[in-house]
Amino acid sequence: MKLIRYIENNKERTGVVIDGAMFDTNEFGEDYNEHFFATDGLKRLTQFIETNKNSLQSVLDGAKLASPVARPSKIVCIGLNYADHAKESGAAVPTEPVVFLKSTTAICGPNDDIVIPRGSEKTDWEVELAVVIEKKASYVTEAEAMDYVAGYCLHNDVSERAFQLERNGTWDKGKGCDTFAPLGPWLVTKDEIADVHNLRLWLTLNGKTMQSGSTSNLIFNIPFLVSYVSMFMTLLPGDIISTGTPAGVGLGMNPQLYLKPGDVVELGIDGLGTSKQNLVAYS
Repeated sequence: MKLIRYIENNKERTGVVIDGAMFDTNEFGEDYNEHFFATDGLKRLTQFIETNKNSLQSVLDGAKLASPVARPSKIVCIGLNYADHAKESGAAVPTEPVVFLKSTTAICGPNDDIVIPRGSEKTDWEVELAVVIEKKASYVTEAEAMDYVAGYCLHNDVSERAFQLERNGTWDKGKGCDTFAPLGPWLVTKDEIADVHNLRLWLTLNGKTMQSGSTSNLIFNIPFLVSYVSMFMTLLPGDIISTGTPAGVGLGMNPQLYLKPGDVVELGIDGLGTSKQNLVAYS
């Protein structure tokens, strides 16, 4: 199942994608949020769709998509989780996952503009596979970790490298700016992905390929990450773990290359759809 959220008359509505077409599920009566996931929402939504499949209203082509997950309590990010990206960043391959948090106020729709922050000169891109949590997870084992996963979505972990690396403290300063977490287009339930550890992910800048990698090259795989993060914090239903990016970011280029107003970033992951963001200056 593919879940969407979209905007109509300035209100966020829910929907699903069936055979490539979008349908409204607002009559289901729930947003795709923590309560939804915590109360077997995916199962109940499946039953609702089956019962009402002949009366679901189509979503107009060109509808503005929102994040497919509503108001997660946190976005947990994993840094340097591809060896080629660690190398291009001048960092050692980590022996344990690098964990940082990304502000939820950074979340935006998959095709929304990315706003370059005031004073930024080093805004960068990072295509990533994001994992959406279905059940409250605390000290879960690696063997049971996938039982806590609802599905996956595409994430551009936009980063301001000077804020992240040159302004002292943690990475969070360069990760949580407004519009720095485009999510979607869809939340794809885990049953639709045959092998989450064998997905191509890619990103282009102004039509030129910058990143082309595979989740087969993750240093730490999905069950390990869910288990590992749950040792340090409780994961709530709807929370997101973003699993890292392959090589090809602007930071790793020689000379370095960063985003500017007018640039266009497009990205995608096999089975999880594509997104496109225009870069605009802060105003």
